[in-house]
Amino acid sequence: MTEHQETAKFGDKEITIGSGHITKQADGTVTVQMGETIVMTAVVAATKGRDGQDWFPLQVDYRERASACGVIPGNYFRREGRPSDKEILTCRLTDRPIRPLFNKGWFNECQVYGLLLSADGENEPDVMSILGASAALMVSDIPWAGPLGAVRVARIDGKFVANPTNDEMTESDLDLLYVGNETDVVMYEGSADQITEADFIEALKFGQQCCVPQIEAQKNLAKKCGKKKRDISDQLFVVPPAIFKKAEELGGGDRIVEALLTVAKLEREHKVSTIKDEVAAKLREEFGEDQVTGPVVEQAFYHIQKTALRGLILEKGKRLDGRSLDTLRDIECEVGVLPRTHGSALFTRGETQALVTTTLGTTDDAQRFDSYTGGPDRKQFILHYNFPNYSVGETGRIMGPGRREVGHGALAERSLLPMLPMDDNYPYAVRLIAEILESNGSSSMASVCGGSLALMDAGVELKGACAGISIGICTKLDEDEKIEEYRILTDIMGWEDAFCDMDCKIAGSKEGITGFQLDLKLKGLPMNIMEEAIEAARVARHSIIDTMNETISKGDPEKMSPYAPRITQLKVDPDKIGMIIGPGGKNIKRIVEESGCEINIEDDGTVNVYSLNPEGMQVAIAEIEGMTAEAEIGKIYHGTVVTVKDFGCFVEFMPGKDGLCHISELSNTRVNRTEDVVKEGDRIHVKCLGVDERGKVKLSRKAAMAEMNGEVDETGGNSQGPAREKREVSDEEPEEGKLYQGTVVTIKDFGCFVEFLPGRDGLVHVSELAQSRVKNVEDIVQMGDRIWVKCLGVDERGKVRLSRKAAIADRDAEEGSEPAEA
Repeated sequence: MTEHQETAKFGDKEITIGSGHITKQADGTVTVQMGETIVMTAVVAATKGRDGQDWFPLQVDYRERASACGVIPGNYFRREGRPSDKEILTCRLTDRPIRPLFNKGWFNECQVYGLLLSADGENEPDVMSILGASAALMVSDIPWAGPLGAVRVARIDGKFVANPTNDEMTESDLDLLYVGNETDVVMYEGSADQITEADFIEALKFGQQCCVPQIEAQKNLAKKCGKKKRDISDQLFVVPPAIFKKAEELGGGDRIVEALLTVAKLEREHKVSTIKDEVAAKLREEFGEDQVTGPVVEQAFYHIQKTALRGLILEKGKRLDGRSLDTLRDIECEVGVLPRTHGSALFTRGETQALVTTTLGTTDDAQRFDSYTGGPDRKQFILHYNFPNYSVGETGRIMGPGRREVGHGALAERSLLPMLPMDDNYPYAVRLIAEILESNGSSSMASVCGGSLALMDAGVELKGACAGISIGICTKLDEDEKIEEYRILTDIMGWEDAFCDMDCKIAGSKEGITGFQLDLKLKGLPMNIMEEAIEAARVARHSIIDTMNETISKGDPEKMSPYAPRITQLKVDPDKIGMIIGPGGKNIKRIVEESGCEINIEDDGTVNVYSLNPEGMQVAIAEIEGMTAEAEIGKIYHGTVVTVKDFGCFVEFMPGKDGLCHISELSNTRVNRTEDVVKEGDRIHVKCLGVDERGKVKLSRKAAMAEMNGEVDETGGNSQGPAREKREVSDEEPEEGKLYQGTVVTIKDFGCFVEFLPGRDGLVHVSELAQSRVKNVEDIVQMGDRIWVKCLGVDERGKVRLSRKAAIADRDAEEGSEPAEA
């Protein structure tokens, strides 16, 4: 598809950039190919600006077509819908590094459009979109101060890897997307698993090395097929010198400085706006309204404020709110601020405030999405960021999340994800919502801090507290636009972001960095200055974490919200999944109805049981464990006759598991008819004689009776504890609400079985052993103990539920005493 090509090689990877032959009516077009993934980028800029335009209308778009990987979209319309989060994030990644390299004061509309043409499922196209935008601008006639190189950096087994495949990324503890010019860093973004600052800086340097051959390839391509750059000198917006000089006399100097030094944001904005309106009126009186247009006033006052603010910082080391350059704003932390959420936190730093809530769900609540380019297609941790108009004291249209909300949410999400104990078997889906209630700088980093607190408040056991901070820079440039003087600013607020040169966001724990994003208004930043900013972020981050830890420092699952689902994870043989589910889902539906739990089963045999009720949880666990347990040869079971045949009967001796008791094994005397000994529904004791190679179980009532009448106790096959004398099975039916004195015959993790009538056992669940929480059954009862129990009921299968707790309460009530625990 291209006439001219250049290839950039670094390490064992190469990228091919081509131009010509297609999309000839655009101002510049290239294709970028890595492996079999191809992205086409086209750029177009208007030849004239719009009347009254006072800002640069750059629009960057990126779209993925399902056809790129041979798929038809699965929606009703069978075509791609609105941009996905991934497409939006790629747009932002492409926009941020190229924007500062356009001419200042050039306000013609410019569009950059990236399109995924082919996807091999291994090579991610976002890096190629950035590189394509740079190359397309280079071969176009649009003036632009490029080129740029772009690379994804991974670290696998301690070694840096350039542009890793999706499979390689699963082994990496770093995901760094780096953009640089020939010598300096221009933009970066990504996440890491608590990487140290020193290692992070080495990764940046590695990324810079990878950019050099890409830049050289673009220069060579531009020489082959690049267009002559258009002359835009007469299109640059410039405030007439006489008007600007008069505006400075009227509103600049000490007057604007005094207004800027107002601490409160809204009051400062009001004072500056008052001066601007007054100066604009006087300028129009002197020069006329046709000369002093709205854009002239806005641009003049922007530069007046910018000059004054930068002068305060560079010459006096003074900031608008009175802080020193390396001082954080005041921080306040609260947790548990909302009663019905699973976790909540309110984080305030200066005039920036985030209310963050945590919701815990099942793995079915994980977000699933199309992944045309390969990589993950679901995620269990989701962070949604909302930035309403009222957070900055403004009005406006209320709509869905825009690109800013998606980008800030993604940054906070990937900053927190490495701190969660989220592996392949993590049983929860976790959603955070960051509601920005007030904003004056770095609300995304406030979302990280509030998110960490809210997760711990929900009982999530994080690896440690996670905090984020934004570092800025104020520079003075020489005639060659090289940095002559600079100041690093810790915890920048909105006006410092607007009028200074950098917004470097870095999040992490005390162990290392987890998330990062760099935006520059400069054409590049030397690495040595970047290192200073990273160190300033480390010092500030540690200070914030100290403050957060004074509020809460660890998640505690024991203190989870009563409204959050409890989860128990079991591991079963994958071959037995069908047994748990049952024909038409019969078995699992019954367990869900009886226990009130939600049950999710993974293909690898992982069973997640979710419940708000601890008793229901234990019921479901007992059922599943019983259904998946293996028959134990020589063990005696108490089962139910489910089918009667001429040759014997089938007995359900464990939940969902039947075995054959042959007619010859029904009695120690000759049996002519099976019905002479048992009928359907009878409860009988049977002994497991063996399991054949097909998994069929052989049972014997005869052997069970002989053993029970001789040496072992009648506990449903459990031979723990001393043997008991021969006893007949009582004909008395259990009476609901009645107290019995029985013997503990079996102890399990979930409770104990008590023989409350001769030959009749019932379950005392662990939650029914005592008034207080019981962690270990044997802390309360031992084998052979005689205890009082109350019959709570009998289910349709004849299983008896007992309660020691209720029996103690009834006996104490009869004696007129306070309930006591033994």
